[in-house]
Amino acid sequence: MRKTNYHMHTYRCMHASGTDEEYVLSAIKNGYEEIGFSDHSPWKYDSNFVAHMRMKDSQFHDYYRSVSALKEKYKNQISIKIGLECEYFPKYMPWLKELLKEYHLDYIIFGNHYYKTDEDRVYFGTACEKDDMLEKYVDEAIEGMKTGLYSYLCHPDLFMRGRRKFDEFSKQQSYRLCQAAKDMDIPLEYNLAGAAYNDIMNTTQYPHPEFWKIAAEVGNKTIIGVDAHEPKAMENNKYRDEAISFLEGLGINIIDTIKFHQF
Repeated sequence: MRKTNYHMHTYRCMHASGTDEEYVLSAIKNGYEEIGFSDHSPWKYDSNFVAHMRMKDSQFHDYYRSVSALKEKYKNQISIKIGLECEYFPKYMPWLKELLKEYHLDYIIFGNHYYKTDEDRVYFGTACEKDDMLEKYVDEAIEGMKTGLYSYLCHPDLFMRGRRKFDEFSKQQSYRLCQAAKDMDIPLEYNLAGAAYNDIMNTTQYPHPEFWKIAAEVGNKTIIGVDAHEPKAMENNKYRDEAISFLEGLGINIIDTIKFHQF
């Protein structure tokens, strides 16, 4: 299996650190064959809302220019792709499609963080404590996947950040999500930033083992995402090795590449 990672952020999202080039150098040092930058997508809001966990619309061109330059500079050492981590915000999808078309991005990945738009500040990671919001989380994930825009679904078990236990309703909704992803041939991401958080905080949020047992039973494809928010995250092989061991033990099909699009 090749060593790849398509989930990587930059300082522009305001909760990551390091220069773009430092991520590339760290990846090369640690034997990655292909990486993709996928910083949190900007959105062109109808309101005067200012997000504090994503790049501004005005920063996107610099992001694209910087990664493109690194792609050329290090082309003989590593393959670099340009992408974004995007939500599914129905009223803003036409704007996103135009952005993807204008810049010919290689891919986008689906981070289902907020309900409809982050302007309303309904964060699924905590709101899914309630059953109705967990159901909405899965509904939105399925609707987003149906667009065919996303190469994979990031941290599909994000909802366990808000739930106290993996109960029967969690199980039912996980089956629904996993089956939909399988039917649409969309991989699910095993998220290493979440694994690190679980370890450091001595908790079990996401990745949640019960969710991944269901994914194995359903037969989902899985890709490992570092979800790097600092260059040294590319150097920590502990969580990657543990993830491979766990997923192989479940018999899950781990993939090392994604579908790239011609937007």
